[in-house]
Amino acid sequence: MGRRIFLCVIVFLLVIVSSPLVNAQIMPLPGMPSPEDPFPGLAVPGTMGIPPPPTQTGIPFIDLTIRDPESGQEVAFTLQLLLLLTLLSLAPSIIILMTSFLRIAIVLDFIKRALSLQQVPPNQVLMGIALFMTMFVMWPTFTTIYENSLRPLSDGEINVETAFREAEAPLRIFMYRQMSGNPENIRIFMAMRGLDRPYTLADVPTYVLIPAFILNELTIAFQIGILLFIPFIVIDMVTASALMSMGMIMLPPIMISLPFKLILFILVDGWGLLTHQLIRSFL
Repeated sequence: MGRRIFLCVIVFLLVIVSSPLVNAQIMPLPGMPSPEDPFPGLAVPGTMGIPPPPTQTGIPFIDLTIRDPESGQEVAFTLQLLLLLTLLSLAPSIIILMTSFLRIAIVLDFIKRALSLQQVPPNQVLMGIALFMTMFVMWPTFTTIYENSLRPLSDGEINVETAFREAEAPLRIFMYRQMSGNPENIRIFMAMRGLDRPYTLADVPTYVLIPAFILNELTIAFQIGILLFIPFIVIDMVTASALMSMGMIMLPPIMISLPFKLILFILVDGWGLLTHQLIRSFL
């Protein structure tokens, strides 16, 4: 009996003590937001809604339709467009084979091999040098093509066929100028094609002029490469003879001759001399 009374008293005391704590948790403190108003003042209530997608994305709609041509002019325009796309796909080959890039790239590769260099400079660096030197040499030709062909075409003054003829003329003049001292390659290709002997540049077709120019560039580049190899071959021969006379047969001569090649190349200002002579060969 006494134990039950004691338990009732303890429960009563716990209820009395815990009631202020419950009221303190329910009643907000001064300055704190109430449960009914969780965003007081200028606060904006939050939302769990997903905003609707934008109606306009800003990307234009492209519609390509194929239909039968209504006139011969539309057929001609389609063929001109295909010809333009073909020229764009062949642009890298045109830059390599119809400009000064071919000769410059081959000569730079020859000088790298003559110096017995394996990885320095990398091939990407050599191709970059050849590209910018090509731009330097071909800049007057490219300027003429832009002024007489590309700009009038963009302004609507000429059609695609006229623009092609205007762009072809400066390149033909450049290629023929490189072969003016030795037109033998033009004679070879004209004879293989069975054409009459040309008397002027206009008598030489473009499909004959381009392979003749490529063959001429390869010949000149290899001639320059032979002249570049001669002094470095002499250094290799002298180094190999010296090593054999000292009995160092197992020592590679290239390992010893490489520093002497580099010293000779730097003393004569090899890069500057090579660049100067390459550019002069096109003038």
